[in-house]
Amino acid sequence: MLKHLFVVFLFLTSFSYAQNPVAKEKDSSRIARDSIKKAEFLKNIGNGYLPLGYFNLDLRYLIKYNQFEGVRTGLGGTTNDRFSEKYRANGYVVYGFLDERYKFSVGGGFRVAEATNTWINLSYTDDLQETGSSTFLTDKRFFTFFEPRLLNIDLFHRHITKSIGIQHKLSNHLLTETQLSNSRVNPTYNYNFVLDDEVYNTFNLSTAKISLQWSPFSQFEIINDRVVETKDAYPKFTLQFTQGFESIFGSDFNFSKLDFRTVQQFDHKNESTTNLTLVAGIAGGETPLTHLYHAYPNNINKETILQRFSVAGLNSFETMFFNEFFSDKFMTFQFKHFFSPFNISDRFKPQLVFISRYALGDMNSISRHEGIAFNTLNHLYSESGFEINKLILGFGLSFAYRYGAYHLQNFEDNIAFKFTFNISL
Repeated sequence: MLKHLFVVFLFLTSFSYAQNPVAKEKDSSRIARDSIKKAEFLKNIGNGYLPLGYFNLDLRYLIKYNQFEGVRTGLGGTTNDRFSEKYRANGYVVYGFLDERYKFSVGGGFRVAEATNTWINLSYTDDLQETGSSTFLTDKRFFTFFEPRLLNIDLFHRHITKSIGIQHKLSNHLLTETQLSNSRVNPTYNYNFVLDDEVYNTFNLSTAKISLQWSPFSQFEIINDRVVETKDAYPKFTLQFTQGFESIFGSDFNFSKLDFRTVQQFDHKNESTTNLTLVAGIAGGETPLTHLYHAYPNNINKETILQRFSVAGLNSFETMFFNEFFSDKFMTFQFKHFFSPFNISDRFKPQLVFISRYALGDMNSISRHEGIAFNTLNHLYSESGFEINKLILGFGLSFAYRYGAYHLQNFEDNIAFKFTFNISL
Protein backbone atom coordinates (compact mmCIF):
# COMPACT_ATOMS: atom_id res chain seq x y z
CA MET A 1 0.00 0.00 0.00
CA LEU A 2 2.80 2.41 0.92
CA LYS A 3 4.57 1.55 -2.33
CA HIS A 4 1.47 2.45 -4.33
CA LEU A 5 1.08 5.74 -2.45
CA PHE A 6 4.75 6.53 -3.05
CA VAL A 7 4.40 5.87 -6.81
CA VAL A 8 1.31 8.14 -6.99
CA PHE A 9 3.21 10.85 -5.08
CA LEU A 10 6.18 10.68 -7.49
CA PHE A 11 3.83 10.77 -10.47
CA LEU A 12 2.00 13.86 -9.23
CA THR A 13 5.23 15.58 -8.31
CA SER A 14 6.84 14.93 -11.67
CA PHE A 15 3.63 15.96 -13.42
CA SER A 16 3.52 19.27 -11.59
CA TYR A 17 7.18 19.98 -12.34
CA ALA A 18 6.61 19.06 -15.98
CA GLN A 19 3.77 21.53 -16.19
CA ASN A 20 5.55 24.49 -14.62
CA PRO A 21 7.96 25.18 -17.51
CA VAL A 22 5.07 25.12 -19.95
CA ALA A 23 3.09 27.52 -17.80
CA LYS A 24 6.11 29.72 -17.45
CA GLU A 25 6.73 29.52 -21.18
CA LYS A 26 3.14 30.53 -21.88
CA ASP A 27 3.44 33.43 -19.44
CA SER A 28 6.71 34.53 -21.04
CA SER A 29 5.20 34.35 -24.53
CA ARG A 30 2.19 36.37 -23.43
CA ILE A 31 4.40 38.98 -21.76
CA ALA A 32 6.58 39.17 -24.88
CA ARG A 33 3.53 39.61 -27.13
CA ASP A 34 2.11 42.28 -24.82
CA SER A 35 5.48 44.05 -24.81
CA ILE A 36 5.64 44.00 -28.62
CA LYS A 37 2.08 45.34 -28.87
CA LYS A 38 2.86 48.10 -26.38
CA ALA A 39 6.05 49.06 -28.24
CA GLU A 40 4.17 49.11 -31.56
CA PHE A 41 1.42 51.23 -30.03
CA LEU A 42 3.91 53.74 -28.60
CA LYS A 43 5.74 53.83 -31.93
CA ASN A 44 2.49 54.70 -33.72
CA ILE A 45 1.68 57.39 -31.16
CA GLY A 46 5.20 58.77 -31.49
CA ASN A 47 4.69 59.00 -35.24
CA GLY A 48 1.40 60.81 -34.71
CA TYR A 49 -1.03 57.93 -35.28
CA LEU A 50 -3.67 56.36 -33.08
CA PRO A 51 -4.39 52.80 -34.34
CA LEU A 52 -8.11 52.05 -34.70
CA GLY A 53 -8.57 48.63 -36.27
CA TYR A 54 -7.87 48.88 -40.00
CA PHE A 55 -7.37 52.64 -39.80
CA ASN A 56 -4.78 54.89 -38.12
CA LEU A 57 -6.16 58.21 -36.92
CA ASP A 58 -3.73 61.04 -37.77
CA LEU A 59 -3.20 63.18 -34.68
CA ARG A 60 -1.77 66.08 -36.72
CA TYR A 61 -5.22 67.21 -37.81
CA LEU A 62 -7.05 67.21 -34.48
CA ILE A 63 -6.25 70.79 -33.47
CA LYS A 64 -3.74 73.50 -34.42
CA TYR A 65 -3.52 77.27 -34.38
CA ASN A 66 -1.98 79.93 -36.63
CA GLN A 67 -2.40 83.64 -37.30
CA PHE A 68 -4.38 83.19 -40.54
CA GLU A 69 -6.77 80.36 -39.73
CA GLY A 70 -7.00 80.85 -35.98
CA VAL A 71 -8.07 77.49 -34.56
CA ARG A 72 -7.72 74.76 -37.19
CA THR A 73 -9.36 71.45 -36.39
CA GLY A 74 -10.44 68.32 -38.23
CA LEU A 75 -9.93 64.61 -38.77
CA GLY A 76 -7.62 62.57 -40.94
CA GLY A 77 -5.83 59.29 -41.20
CA THR A 78 -4.61 56.40 -43.28
CA THR A 79 -5.31 52.71 -43.65
CA ASN A 80 -2.75 50.35 -42.09
CA ASP A 81 -1.31 46.90 -42.79
CA ARG A 82 -4.32 45.20 -41.20
CA PHE A 83 -6.38 46.67 -44.04
CA SER A 84 -3.84 45.80 -46.73
CA GLU A 85 -0.08 45.54 -47.21
CA LYS A 86 -0.42 46.31 -50.93
CA TYR A 87 -2.95 49.16 -51.00
CA ARG A 88 -3.52 52.22 -48.85
CA ALA A 89 -5.87 55.19 -48.68
CA ASN A 90 -5.42 58.43 -46.78
CA GLY A 91 -7.01 61.82 -46.38
CA TYR A 92 -8.13 64.59 -44.05
CA VAL A 93 -10.70 67.35 -43.65
CA VAL A 94 -10.02 70.44 -41.52
CA TYR A 95 -11.75 73.76 -40.83
CA GLY A 96 -10.21 77.15 -40.01
CA PHE A 97 -12.42 79.24 -37.74
CA LEU A 98 -10.77 82.58 -38.57
CA ASP A 99 -10.76 82.28 -42.38
CA GLU A 100 -13.97 80.20 -42.25
CA ARG A 101 -12.85 77.68 -44.87
CA TYR A 102 -12.66 73.92 -45.15
CA LYS A 103 -9.44 72.31 -46.44
CA PHE A 104 -9.03 68.69 -47.45
CA SER A 105 -6.89 66.07 -49.10
CA VAL A 106 -7.66 62.63 -50.51
CA GLY A 107 -5.14 60.12 -51.76
CA GLY A 108 -3.98 56.56 -51.96
CA GLY A 109 -1.29 54.27 -53.22
CA PHE A 110 -0.42 50.77 -54.29
CA ARG A 111 2.80 48.80 -53.93
CA VAL A 112 4.38 47.53 -57.13
CA ALA A 113 7.52 45.89 -55.68
CA GLU A 114 7.91 44.52 -52.16
CA ALA A 115 11.70 43.99 -52.21
CA THR A 116 12.40 47.67 -52.95
CA ASN A 117 9.30 48.95 -51.14
CA THR A 118 8.20 50.71 -54.32
CA TRP A 119 4.85 52.53 -54.13
CA ILE A 120 2.90 54.64 -56.58
CA ASN A 121 0.92 57.37 -54.79
CA LEU A 122 -1.80 59.75 -55.99
CA SER A 123 -3.34 62.70 -54.19
CA TYR A 124 -5.63 65.72 -54.54
CA THR A 125 -5.14 68.53 -52.01
CA ASP A 126 -6.90 71.84 -51.38
CA ASP A 127 -5.08 73.50 -48.47
CA LEU A 128 -2.71 76.24 -47.31
CA GLN A 129 1.09 76.29 -47.34
CA GLU A 130 3.49 78.71 -45.71
CA THR A 131 5.11 81.02 -48.27
CA GLY A 132 8.87 80.47 -48.53
CA SER A 133 8.78 77.06 -46.84
CA SER A 134 10.68 74.17 -48.36
CA THR A 135 10.28 70.47 -47.55
CA PHE A 136 11.89 67.28 -48.82
CA LEU A 137 9.77 64.47 -50.24
CA THR A 138 11.88 61.80 -48.56
CA ASP A 139 11.66 63.25 -45.08
CA LYS A 140 10.46 60.79 -42.52
CA ARG A 141 7.16 61.66 -40.99
CA PHE A 142 7.88 64.21 -38.29
CA PHE A 143 5.34 64.62 -35.52
CA THR A 144 5.28 66.71 -32.35
CA PHE A 145 2.37 67.20 -30.00
CA PHE A 146 3.03 70.93 -30.29
CA GLU A 147 4.37 72.80 -33.34
CA PRO A 148 5.94 76.06 -32.08
CA ARG A 149 6.44 78.05 -35.31
CA LEU A 150 2.92 77.34 -36.53
CA LEU A 151 1.42 79.60 -33.85
CA ASN A 152 2.98 82.74 -35.34
CA ILE A 153 2.86 82.14 -39.12
CA ASP A 154 0.61 84.57 -41.02
CA LEU A 155 1.86 84.37 -44.63
CA PHE A 156 0.14 81.50 -46.46
CA HIS A 157 -0.82 80.75 -50.02
CA ARG A 158 -3.70 78.50 -51.00
CA HIS A 159 -2.92 75.69 -53.41
CA ILE A 160 -5.04 73.11 -55.20
CA THR A 161 -2.60 70.36 -56.12
CA LYS A 162 -2.96 67.12 -58.07
CA SER A 163 0.06 64.83 -57.86
CA ILE A 164 1.41 61.39 -58.66
CA GLY A 165 4.58 60.07 -57.07
CA ILE A 166 6.84 57.04 -56.86
CA GLN A 167 8.60 55.93 -53.66
CA HIS A 168 11.55 53.63 -54.27
CA LYS A 169 14.34 52.23 -52.10
CA LEU A 170 17.50 51.90 -54.18
CA SER A 171 19.18 50.35 -51.13
CA ASN A 172 18.69 50.31 -47.37
CA HIS A 173 20.88 53.40 -47.21
CA LEU A 174 19.44 55.31 -50.18
CA LEU A 175 15.77 56.28 -50.46
CA THR A 176 14.25 58.07 -53.45
CA GLU A 177 10.95 59.70 -54.21
CA THR A 178 9.77 61.29 -57.45
CA GLN A 179 6.66 63.42 -57.85
CA LEU A 180 4.83 65.07 -60.75
CA SER A 181 2.28 67.71 -59.76
CA ASN A 182 0.10 70.52 -61.05
CA SER A 183 -0.96 73.32 -58.69
CA ARG A 184 -3.25 76.32 -58.79
CA VAL A 185 -1.64 78.86 -56.40
CA ASN A 186 -3.48 81.80 -54.85
CA PRO A 187 -1.62 83.95 -52.26
CA THR A 188 -3.86 84.97 -49.35
CA TYR A 189 -1.97 88.29 -49.01
CA ASN A 190 -1.37 91.26 -51.28
CA TYR A 191 1.21 89.99 -53.76
CA ASN A 192 1.90 90.39 -57.48
CA PHE A 193 4.54 88.58 -59.50
CA VAL A 194 5.66 90.76 -62.41
CA LEU A 195 7.14 89.03 -65.43
CA ASP A 196 7.68 90.54 -68.90
CA ASP A 197 5.20 93.39 -68.21
CA GLU A 198 2.56 90.87 -67.15
CA VAL A 199 1.24 90.82 -63.60
CA TYR A 200 0.21 87.57 -61.87
CA ASN A 201 -1.68 87.45 -58.58
CA THR A 202 -2.68 83.81 -59.09
CA PHE A 203 -0.82 81.28 -61.19
CA ASN A 204 -0.54 77.64 -62.29
CA LEU A 205 2.59 75.57 -61.71
CA SER A 206 3.49 72.18 -63.17
CA THR A 207 6.53 70.67 -61.49
CA ALA A 208 8.64 67.53 -61.35
CA LYS A 209 10.59 66.69 -58.18
CA ILE A 210 13.15 64.05 -57.37
CA SER A 211 14.47 63.63 -53.85
CA LEU A 212 17.31 61.46 -52.52
CA GLN A 213 18.04 60.64 -48.88
CA TRP A 214 21.34 58.94 -48.10
CA SER A 215 22.13 57.48 -44.66
CA PRO A 216 25.48 55.76 -45.30
CA PHE A 217 26.22 54.74 -41.71
CA SER A 218 22.81 53.59 -40.46
CA GLN A 219 22.46 49.88 -39.69
CA PHE A 220 19.62 47.57 -40.71
CA GLU A 221 18.40 44.08 -39.82
CA ILE A 222 15.69 41.78 -41.14
CA ILE A 223 13.03 41.37 -38.42
CA ASN A 224 9.82 39.45 -39.17
CA ASP A 225 10.67 39.44 -42.89
CA ARG A 226 11.04 43.24 -42.91
CA VAL A 227 14.10 45.47 -43.08
CA VAL A 228 14.21 47.54 -39.90
CA GLU A 229 16.62 50.37 -39.11
CA THR A 230 18.36 49.27 -35.89
CA LYS A 231 20.85 52.14 -35.65
CA ASP A 232 20.09 55.69 -36.71
CA ALA A 233 23.62 56.91 -37.54
CA TYR A 234 25.08 60.15 -38.88
CA PRO A 235 25.83 62.02 -41.05
CA LYS A 236 22.73 62.06 -43.22
CA PHE A 237 22.39 63.76 -46.60
CA THR A 238 19.28 64.88 -48.47
CA LEU A 239 19.18 66.33 -51.99
CA GLN A 240 16.13 67.46 -53.95
CA PHE A 241 15.74 68.91 -57.45
CA THR A 242 12.56 70.65 -58.63
CA GLN A 243 11.80 71.69 -62.21
CA GLY A 244 8.86 73.88 -63.18
CA PHE A 245 7.61 73.57 -66.77
CA GLU A 246 5.92 76.42 -68.60
CA SER A 247 2.88 75.70 -70.82
CA ILE A 248 2.43 72.13 -69.56
CA PHE A 249 -1.11 71.69 -68.19
CA GLY A 250 -1.49 75.47 -68.24
CA SER A 251 1.64 76.18 -66.20
CA ASP A 252 2.75 79.83 -66.24
CA PHE A 253 6.46 79.67 -65.32
CA ASN A 254 9.67 77.87 -66.08
CA PHE A 255 12.01 77.58 -63.08
CA SER A 256 14.30 75.19 -61.22
CA LYS A 257 15.31 74.64 -57.59
CA LEU A 258 18.04 72.64 -55.88
CA ASP A 259 17.81 71.97 -52.14
CA PHE A 260 20.37 70.30 -49.90
CA ARG A 261 20.58 69.36 -46.22
CA THR A 262 23.09 67.47 -44.13
CA VAL A 263 22.89 66.60 -40.45
CA GLN A 264 25.78 65.43 -38.30
CA GLN A 265 25.55 64.33 -34.67
CA PHE A 266 28.28 63.45 -32.20
CA ASP A 267 27.33 61.44 -29.12
CA HIS A 268 29.83 61.94 -26.30
CA LYS A 269 30.61 59.55 -23.45
CA ASN A 270 29.18 61.83 -20.76
CA GLU A 271 25.66 61.69 -22.30
CA SER A 272 26.13 65.03 -24.04
CA THR A 273 25.45 65.50 -27.76
CA THR A 274 26.59 67.93 -30.45
CA ASN A 275 24.33 68.48 -33.46
CA LEU A 276 25.31 70.29 -36.68
CA THR A 277 22.80 71.10 -39.44
CA LEU A 278 23.54 72.69 -42.81
CA VAL A 279 20.68 73.62 -45.15
CA ALA A 280 21.06 75.33 -48.54
CA GLY A 281 18.88 76.09 -51.55
CA ILE A 282 19.01 77.90 -54.87
CA ALA A 283 16.16 78.83 -57.22
CA GLY A 284 16.58 80.04 -60.78
CA GLY A 285 14.28 81.17 -63.56
CA GLU A 286 10.77 82.54 -63.10
CA THR A 287 10.18 81.64 -59.45
CA PRO A 288 7.38 83.41 -57.54
CA LEU A 289 7.83 84.34 -53.87
CA THR A 290 5.62 81.44 -52.78
CA HIS A 291 8.32 79.01 -53.92
CA LEU A 292 11.42 80.93 -52.80
CA TYR A 293 13.07 80.65 -49.38
CA HIS A 294 12.79 82.17 -45.95
CA ALA A 295 15.32 81.24 -43.26
CA TYR A 296 12.96 79.66 -40.70
CA PRO A 297 12.11 82.86 -38.75
CA ASN A 298 10.23 82.60 -35.46
CA ASN A 299 9.92 86.10 -34.00
CA ILE A 300 6.60 87.95 -33.80
CA ASN A 301 6.41 91.51 -35.11
CA LYS A 302 5.64 93.11 -31.74
CA GLU A 303 7.32 95.99 -29.92
CA THR A 304 8.44 94.62 -26.54
CA ILE A 305 10.18 91.45 -25.40
CA LEU A 306 7.18 90.33 -23.36
CA GLN A 307 4.80 90.89 -26.30
CA ARG A 308 7.06 88.66 -28.39
CA PHE A 309 7.18 85.95 -25.72
CA SER A 310 6.06 82.72 -27.41
CA VAL A 311 7.42 79.23 -28.07
CA ALA A 312 10.91 78.53 -29.42
CA GLY A 313 11.11 76.26 -32.45
CA LEU A 314 13.36 73.27 -32.95
CA ASN A 315 15.51 74.64 -35.79
CA SER A 316 14.25 78.20 -36.30
CA PHE A 317 15.89 81.62 -35.93
CA GLU A 318 14.31 82.95 -32.74
CA THR A 319 15.38 86.60 -33.23
CA MET A 320 14.49 86.81 -36.95
CA PHE A 321 11.09 88.41 -37.54
CA PHE A 322 8.50 86.70 -39.71
CA ASN A 323 8.60 87.85 -43.36
CA GLU A 324 11.76 89.92 -42.69
CA PHE A 325 13.95 88.13 -45.26
CA PHE A 326 13.37 86.19 -48.48
CA SER A 327 16.00 84.73 -50.81
CA ASP A 328 16.36 82.88 -54.10
CA LYS A 329 19.62 81.42 -52.81
CA PHE A 330 20.40 80.84 -49.16
CA MET A 331 22.34 78.81 -46.62
CA THR A 332 21.82 78.26 -42.90
CA PHE A 333 24.09 76.59 -40.37
CA GLN A 334 23.10 75.57 -36.86
CA PHE A 335 25.26 74.40 -33.97
CA LYS A 336 23.63 72.81 -30.90
CA HIS A 337 25.40 71.30 -27.92
CA PHE A 338 23.25 69.35 -25.48
CA PHE A 339 24.96 69.02 -22.11
CA SER A 340 24.31 65.90 -20.06
CA PRO A 341 21.07 66.29 -18.08
CA PHE A 342 21.29 67.55 -14.51
CA ASN A 343 20.44 64.44 -12.49
CA ILE A 344 18.60 66.25 -9.70
CA SER A 345 16.08 63.43 -9.19
CA ASP A 346 14.53 60.52 -11.09
CA ARG A 347 11.78 62.78 -12.47
CA PHE A 348 13.57 66.13 -12.59
CA LYS A 349 16.43 66.17 -15.10
CA PRO A 350 16.65 69.59 -16.80
CA GLN A 351 19.09 69.96 -19.70
CA LEU A 352 21.19 72.91 -20.83
CA VAL A 353 21.66 73.50 -24.58
CA PHE A 354 24.01 76.03 -26.20
CA ILE A 355 22.91 77.20 -29.67
CA SER A 356 24.41 79.30 -32.48
CA ARG A 357 22.74 79.91 -35.84
CA TYR A 358 23.93 81.66 -39.02
CA ALA A 359 22.22 82.54 -42.32
CA LEU A 360 23.36 83.96 -45.62
CA GLY A 361 21.36 84.63 -48.79
CA ASP A 362 20.62 86.82 -51.78
CA MET A 363 17.93 87.61 -54.33
CA ASN A 364 18.43 88.66 -57.94
CA SER A 365 15.13 90.06 -59.25
CA ILE A 366 13.58 91.77 -56.23
CA SER A 367 11.55 94.08 -58.51
CA ARG A 368 9.51 91.10 -59.71
CA HIS A 369 7.85 90.82 -56.30
CA GLU A 370 5.31 93.55 -55.57
CA GLY A 371 2.98 94.16 -52.63
CA ILE A 372 5.22 92.82 -49.86
CA ALA A 373 8.31 94.47 -48.37
CA PHE A 374 11.28 92.34 -47.29
CA ASN A 375 15.07 92.41 -46.93
CA THR A 376 17.77 90.11 -48.28
CA LEU A 377 20.50 88.21 -46.42
CA ASN A 378 23.49 89.59 -48.33
CA HIS A 379 25.49 89.67 -45.09
CA LEU A 380 25.87 87.03 -42.42
CA TYR A 381 22.94 86.82 -40.01
CA SER A 382 24.01 85.66 -36.54
CA GLU A 383 22.27 84.70 -33.33
CA SER A 384 23.36 82.73 -30.28
CA GLY A 385 21.76 81.71 -27.03
CA PHE A 386 20.82 78.84 -24.79
CA GLU A 387 17.90 76.71 -23.67
CA ILE A 388 17.13 75.08 -20.34
CA ASN A 389 14.74 72.28 -21.28
CA LYS A 390 12.42 69.98 -19.33
CA LEU A 391 12.05 72.16 -16.25
CA ILE A 392 8.43 71.11 -15.66
CA LEU A 393 6.08 68.87 -17.68
CA GLY A 394 8.35 69.13 -20.75
CA PHE A 395 8.46 72.96 -20.64
CA GLY A 396 11.65 75.02 -20.42
CA LEU A 397 13.07 78.45 -21.24
CA SER A 398 14.98 79.86 -24.20
CA PHE A 399 17.12 82.98 -24.66
CA ALA A 400 18.68 84.18 -27.94
CA TYR A 401 20.57 87.32 -28.97
CA ARG A 402 20.93 88.80 -32.47
CA TYR A 403 24.33 90.29 -33.36
CA GLY A 404 26.58 91.05 -36.30
CA ALA A 405 25.55 92.60 -39.60
CA TYR A 406 21.82 92.59 -38.81
CA HIS A 407 22.06 93.82 -35.22
CA LEU A 408 19.15 96.23 -34.65
CA GLN A 409 19.47 99.75 -33.25
CA ASN A 410 17.02 99.16 -30.39
CA PHE A 411 18.77 96.77 -27.96
CA GLU A 412 15.52 95.03 -26.93
CA ASP A 413 14.72 94.14 -30.55
CA ASN A 414 17.78 91.87 -30.65
CA ILE A 415 16.56 89.71 -27.75
CA ALA A 416 14.21 86.73 -27.93
CA PHE A 417 13.03 85.25 -24.64
CA LYS A 418 10.65 82.28 -25.00
CA PHE A 419 9.67 78.99 -23.51
CA THR A 420 10.45 75.59 -24.98
CA PHE A 421 8.50 72.35 -25.09
CA ASN A 422 10.17 68.97 -25.36
CA ILE A 423 8.51 65.64 -24.74
CA SER A 424 9.27 62.14 -25.98
CA LEU A 425 7.54 58.78 -25.64
